[in-house]
Amino acid sequence: MVEPILKWAGGKRQLLSEITALFPTTYEAYHEPFVGGGAVFFDQDPDNGTINDLNTRLTTFYEIVRDQPDALIAENKTHEHTEEYYYNARSEFNTLLTQSTPTQDERVREASLLLYLNRTCFNGLYRENSNGEFNVSFGRYSNPDWIQEQRIRKASRVLQDTAVFNTDFSYVVDEASSGDLVYFDPPYEPVSKTADFNSYQAGGFDREDQRRLRDVVIELTEMDVSVILSNSPPVTELYEGHDVFSIRYVDATRAINSDAGSRGEVSEVLITNVPADEQRRKTLSDFTE
Repeated sequence: MVEPILKWAGGKRQLLSEITALFPTTYEAYHEPFVGGGAVFFDQDPDNGTINDLNTRLTTFYEIVRDQPDALIAENKTHEHTEEYYYNARSEFNTLLTQSTPTQDERVREASLLLYLNRTCFNGLYRENSNGEFNVSFGRYSNPDWIQEQRIRKASRVLQDTAVFNTDFSYVVDEASSGDLVYFDPPYEPVSKTADFNSYQAGGFDREDQRRLRDVVIELTEMDVSVILSNSPPVTELYEGHDVFSIRYVDATRAINSDAGSRGEVSEVLITNVPADEQRRKTLSDFTE
């Protein structure tokens, strides 16, 4: 198991066992169209496949981890842990948004700044304003680790045969083949009018996007691709009319949230087309027979 490098809202480390229990026992390639912090991807350590995210800063980061781990680690060692340095780094990070054709050195710098800010910002929260600028305040940590040398080297190895995309999730229809596995972890359908939190990236993911995602899941199912989807309970109505999908409710503790009062256990659903007898799920009888 490889540990993820970044903290990310909606991360799946606490649900890994429940999610991967639904995975088929074998598959050809692994695809994750909403990779975020990549907890499931790195846990799987796949031999090949794809990852994707609409956040360009995030996909640049994974490309640099994959292709230039030494340069990234060296750049990470140049940062300082002071409040003044933090806000200067945040300003520089946002200035890099204006670079239409960044040099490779600028890409490494941007990736390093993302990791530094992620490890030193308030509550480990990645959030953008409507202009796509990172706007989280300085966090109060005694000894944050933003160099992350061992995790970067291990993650780089995992990413070597992984294609990184920065596009709409529907790309996976063209990339996946029969026998592959796709795990979807989209921005969740809000459970109430005040519960929505999609501001880790400028823009959003609305009900129509949820329907488009459902249609992609159905198309992949028809292609004989295994699919697992995590989301919030309101989305289940989009899948309940299709017998091929099974739905399971789970609870996850959320440590990252813009509202401290909203942290704690929340209900989530896991939806899959993988038949029960083909899942990895273990029961007591598997260990006692």
